[in-house]
Amino acid sequence: MRWDESISDTTRPSFIEIAAALAPLVQASVEEGERSRRLPAPLVEAMAQSGLFRLWIPRSMGGEEADPMTLTRVVEEVSRADGAAGWCTAIGGGYGAFAGYLQREAALEIYGSDPLVRLAGGLRPSGNALAVDGGYRVTGRWPLGSGCQHSAWIVGGCRIFDDDQLRLRADGTPVTRILLFPAAECEILDTWHSIGLRGTGSHDYGVTDVFVPSARSLSLRDPPVEQGPLYALPTIAIFGALLAAVPLGIARHAIDILYELVGRKVAARSRQLLREDATTQASLGRAEALLRSGRAFLYDALDDAWRVVSNGSTLSLAQRATLWLASTHAATTAKEATELAFSAGGSASPYVSSGLERCLRDVHAATQHITLAPANYQMAGQAFLGLDMRATPLLFTDDRSME
Repeated sequence: MRWDESISDTTRPSFIEIAAALAPLVQASVEEGERSRRLPAPLVEAMAQSGLFRLWIPRSMGGEEADPMTLTRVVEEVSRADGAAGWCTAIGGGYGAFAGYLQREAALEIYGSDPLVRLAGGLRPSGNALAVDGGYRVTGRWPLGSGCQHSAWIVGGCRIFDDDQLRLRADGTPVTRILLFPAAECEILDTWHSIGLRGTGSHDYGVTDVFVPSARSLSLRDPPVEQGPLYALPTIAIFGALLAAVPLGIARHAIDILYELVGRKVAARSRQLLREDATTQASLGRAEALLRSGRAFLYDALDDAWRVVSNGSTLSLAQRATLWLASTHAATTAKEATELAFSAGGSASPYVSSGLERCLRDVHAATQHITLAPANYQMAGQAFLGLDMRATPLLFTDDRSME
C-alpha cells in the first residue's frame, strides 16, 4: 500500500485525486507566493473551482459535507506540493464548517450564494463586540489571518459587551462569539514577514466600529443548526487535524527530495553515493517510521471519532483528548522526520535550490500553531487520568458538555 492510500473506507478519493492533479500548478506558484507572501490568484481560483473550499459546507447549501478524513487527506496532498497552499486549503476548507452553526439566512448569504466562496481569519477573541439592537458594533485587531487577501469573508473572535460590562458565563469566564465580516470592511495590515509558510498571507487585520448582524455570529458552544455528524464533532479539535496534515505533507515532500538527492550526491568523505552511506540509510528509515506512525495515529483517531458521531453518540472527554493528542503527535513526528531529511542531505540541504530548506522553514512555522502545541500531551494525559479539565478552556472552547 502506498503511503498516501486510504486508511478509511469512508474517504472519497476523487477529491484526493483532484488535489494531486493540482500539484503542478501549486509547485509552479511557489516562488511567486514566497515573493509576494500570498498565494497567486490563479492558484486560489483553481483551488476554488476544484471544490476544495466546499468540502465542509453542508449539502443543504451545495457543499460536500465530507467526512473529516477526506479534507484532511486533501490538505496533506496539497501540502506535499507546497505547505503554504496546504495551509490555506486547511483554513478555507475547514471554515466551511461554520455554515453548520450559523442561522440559516446568514449561512445562505455567505455560503449559498457564491460557489467559490473563501473565508479566512482568526478565532481568538481579540475583538470587542458591543451588543446593540439587531447585532453588534465591533472593533478589534487579529493576528495570523491566513488567506485574508483572497477571501470574501473574514471571521474574528470577540468578547461580548453590554454597555461597558463584559458579558460573563456562569463560571465567570467571558462570553465569546465568532463574528463574520465582509472582507471589504476589514483593513489588512502588512505584518506577515515570516520564516516559513510565507505564501499564506497570514497578515494581521482589523475592523473599527463595524456593525455585524446577530445572525452573522456563532458560538461553537451552541448546538449546531445542521444535524449531520460532521457538525457533531468538536470543531476546533478537527481543525487541529487539518493543520497537522500540513506538516505531514511537508515531511513527505522532504523525504521525496531526499530519495532523489541520495541517488546522485556523492559523500565527500567516502566518495560513495549517499544512498550507500549507513548513516543516511538509518536516517531515511527513522524518518519513514516517524512520519508513517504519526500519520497512522492521526487517521485512526479521526476514523474512531467519525464512527462515534455517525452512530449518533457523543465523544467522551478521552476521545476528544485523543484527537488533540493525535494531531499534535502527527505534527511533531512530521517535524522530526523533516529535520532528519534535512540533516541527511548534508551540504546540499541549505541551498534554496534543494527544496529541503523550504521544507524545514515551513514545517517549523506550521508546528508553532497553538492547536498543535506540546502542552496537548499533558492535556491528553490529564484526560486519560480522569482529572478535571475545566482548567483548559482554550483547548475545549467548543465543548458543549463543559458548560
